[in-house]
Amino acid sequence: MAAARKAMLSVPMPLLIGLNMGRVFAVLFLLLWAQRRLAGPFLFFAAGGDIITGVLALPVLFLAKSAGARHTSAIGAWNLFGIADLVLAIFLGVTSAEGSPLQLFHAAPGSEAMQHLPWSFVPTVLVPIYLILHAIVWFQLRSPVEGSHAGR
Repeated sequence: MAAARKAMLSVPMPLLIGLNMGRVFAVLFLLLWAQRRLAGPFLFFAAGGDIITGVLALPVLFLAKSAGARHTSAIGAWNLFGIADLVLAIFLGVTSAEGSPLQLFHAAPGSEAMQHLPWSFVPTVLVPIYLILHAIVWFQLRSPVEGSHAGR
């Protein structure tokens, strides 16, 4: 377990941040909306938050690469926003799902498309991966040794 933790904390922070640039592909959610396959608050908050996180990943990556130790507040703010976006997307996805016992939002079809391939790949694979990446960044920012090597 300690070896796995050490390995994860040794991944360069700019790489962890840069991988989040892939979140801009959430613009594809808007295509589902145009096809009337997604509706409700899930669509706009999940797509918007992912796009913002992905776009901001590029300047944050350069902050981490150039002098990460000096920019821990900015990197931390971006990281917190990215985590909050994912948590909100999970909440809105569950509470927008048609027929869910937790359904709060009744804008059909809700988050139905996210329950079928290929879109189910997002909540089952991508969201957990991005949460793990954000957790590693958080631990690196809090660790005086690993966090100080943010520019690797």
